[in-house]
Order: sequence, then C-alpha cells, then structure tokens
Amino acid sequence: MKIKPDWVLPNLREAQKRTHQPIQTLDSFQIDETMQFLGSGKTYYLSTFGCQANERDSETLAGILDAMGFASAPDEEHADVILLNTCAIRQNAEEKVLGEVGSLKRLYRENPDLVIGVCGCMAQEEKLTNILLEKYPQVRLIFGTHNLQELPSMLYDVMMNHKRVVKVYSKEGEVYENLPVHRFGKHKAWVNIMYGCDKFCTYCIVPYTRGKQRSRTKDRILAEVRQLKAEGYKEITLLGQNVNAYGKDLQADYSFADLLAETAQIGIPRIRFMTSHPWDFSDAMIDTIAAYDNIMPAVHLPLQSGDNEILKQMGRRYTKESYLELFDTMKARIPNVAISTDIIVGFPNETDEQFEHTLDVVRYCKFDNAYTFIFSARPGTPAARMADAVDHETKQKRLQTLNTLWNRFALEKNKQYEGKVVQVLTDGASKRNADVWSGYTDTNKLVNFTGTGIHTGDFVNVQIETAKTFSLDGKAVL
Repeated sequence: MKIKPDWVLPNLREAQKRTHQPIQTLDSFQIDETMQFLGSGKTYYLSTFGCQANERDSETLAGILDAMGFASAPDEEHADVILLNTCAIRQNAEEKVLGEVGSLKRLYRENPDLVIGVCGCMAQEEKLTNILLEKYPQVRLIFGTHNLQELPSMLYDVMMNHKRVVKVYSKEGEVYENLPVHRFGKHKAWVNIMYGCDKFCTYCIVPYTRGKQRSRTKDRILAEVRQLKAEGYKEITLLGQNVNAYGKDLQADYSFADLLAETAQIGIPRIRFMTSHPWDFSDAMIDTIAAYDNIMPAVHLPLQSGDNEILKQMGRRYTKESYLELFDTMKARIPNVAISTDIIVGFPNETDEQFEHTLDVVRYCKFDNAYTFIFSARPGTPAARMADAVDHETKQKRLQTLNTLWNRFALEKNKQYEGKVVQVLTDGASKRNADVWSGYTDTNKLVNFTGTGIHTGDFVNVQIETAKTFSLDGKAVL
C-alpha cells in the first residue's frame, strides 16, 4: 500500500491525548456552490452499524446528502453512493462491516463510478483502516467521526477528481451545530447532548474513536427539543457516551439533572436518555426522574462485572457495593423503574469465583434486560495488552450460564405484566400481518399487539395477554 501525501490516517496515540484547551463550537456549515448539485439525479444508501450515536450521525450524513441533491435509494443495488457508518466496540461488529464491504465488490465491478465509503468509529482504528486500504480497493472514501461536515468536499474529490480519499482525524474534537439533518423517524428522535468520553475504561475503544468529552450548550439542546415538539415528535432520547457527565466540561453550575428537568418541562410526552455510568449517577438525577411523569422510568445502568478486582482492572471506578447501593436507591425512589445493564464475561484472567460474583449481582438485581458479551480485545486499549489464561470455550460457557440466568429473571419480570393494561407508543405494523403492531411501554418493554384503526406514532392502551422473555403480546383496548 502506497500512502498518498494528502491522506490523513488514524493515530490512536494522538487520539488518547487530552488537553485543557477549550472546545470550539462551530455553526457556520455551508456547502460550496460547486458541490451543491453534485448529487443531482443520483442516489445514496446508508448502512448503519452500532449504537444510537451512529444512528444520529447517519441522520446528519443523510441531511448533508439531501442538501447536495442526492435522493435516498431503497437498497445498495440502486445507489450511486454507498456509505457504511461503522462501529468498533467489538470484533464481530467489524467482521460484519468487512463482510458487507466484500459483498459490494460485485457492484463496484459492474459500476466503476460507484462510490463506496466507510466512516464512523471503525475508520478511526489504525488496523482496520489499513485493512480497508490494502484489501478492499472498492472502498474509495474513508473518514472518521470528527469530519462529517466535510462530506461534500470529500465526495467531490472522489466523484469529480477520481481520488481515493482518506481523512481520519485523531483529535479531541469540536462541537458542530446547524448541520443538516434527515430524521429517520417521525415520532421518535435522537438528540445529542454531548460527544466523546474521558473515562478510558481499559477495554473500551470509544474515547479513542469519539474524542474528548464535550457538551453542547443547554440553549442549543433545549432549542432542538422545542423544535421537535413543534414538529409533533412524541419521544426523544438524549444521547451521550456518558450523559451523567454532561456539562462538566462547560465549567458551569448546570448538571445533567438540570438539563433533564428543563427538557421535561418543554412537554414532549416521553423522554429517555442513554448511556449512564454508575460513577456519575447523582441523587439529583434520581429525584428528577421520579419527579416528572414524562421522563420514562427506564434506566440503562451498565454493570460490566460484579467482581471488585475485575472492576478495578476495567477502570470502572466503582465497586459492586456502590453499584448495588445505587440500584437500591433507584428502586426505592423511582416508581415502577425498570433497570437494564451491560455485562462482559471473560475479561482477561477472570476466575470462576470472580464470574460467580457477577452472577450474584444478577441474582440480586434481577435486571429487566441485559446486553451480555464475551470480552473483545480492542487494539490500542490497555486490556488488549493483558495476558489472558482463560480459553474461549470457558468464556462461551460462562456467557451461556449468564444468559440463562438473566433470561429467567426477565421472563419473571415480564410475567408481572400479564392481565395489565399498559400504554404503548406504536412504532409500526408487522410486514406479515397488518393487524399486528409493535411499540414500547414507558419501561421500555417491547409489545406486539393486535388492533384496528391504529397508526404509527399513536399512543395505544394494550392489555397484555402473554409474556415472553424479550417481549409482551396483547390486544388494543378502548
């Protein structure tokens, strides 16, 4: 692979640097006249992997492409530009992306003018970008998480100057306002309140791929929420890698609890937030959630491990005991709260006893939902350099044991809904049966239900008839 002088390649060492320099807020986005009609008569297709932050980034990419005259294509086969917005949090996510990139080679052979681009967190990794450059010549555009706003000029160079463009900045990052947005939903919306993370958990690549923790100002956030309410949105989710730390970089006496309260007062029917770190979860946040009916009683509270030594090696900065104290406080003070979690099994050198400590916490908490994973070493992180004496077969057995346990508790929790009437915000109808609809309760339970005269975005009262591990079945009632 010959590196071209105008390429900007990722550098994880640079990406981990943190300074005390103030974060810039930029709001002067404009598309150059020469690029405004680049997409005239052409189409794009976006494929998004990973978290809600990636979904929201894809809405920005789609907004920019719309502003350039592109139209959305129904699938990859009918697109002139294909962008894969990627996730790097686990190896299997990267394998899925590489698999999709490989499948696009056929389309590129048939149409050499096709623009295939890879962006997002995966592009921020040195190893993965090198793989793309060496083994996937069909990828003509690579950019990261810090320069979505440069999409017009990058596409111009690919399409008009026939360049292979690589621009991946490894830096703390800025806050960009007033970028175009193409909302994918009509009744639910994502609202970024902050970007990046400074926690540097030893297993996590996010601080390297997303940059320094940087908050938007409350005025910008609240203005966006008011606009969404005016447009008729029924639910918003406030997004950040660690929303609890909102505002700490602004040096203002204004916390996430304050923002959550002001957001609730705007009057959107449903407000959610993610993700939270147990270390920063304050009493004020708990009181705010309990005080407002339109802040949903559903909290995602990642545990990761129930063993104190493993938590210390992970860099999580809390103990099992402090986690359980927080859990108990939430249960006592937030009516009807549902708590979900993340758990990693097989962290380097995790013993059977340490794994059992995690199971003990699961038995105590009886989580409503859990996202469980086998440890995936992320190149460049401290945990990736740790020696590990635990074989993969042992890790797989532990994962199966953990899933069997929490699935049992999840079913028990869902069984408590049988015979009850719950309010569901309808997401849409089944493709196979127009009389079967789905949506979520305030506690974030998936409900599939029958009914007539229902529309996407409706609030519907549903009587629950049958509980399953991962969903509830019922029928709409008047």
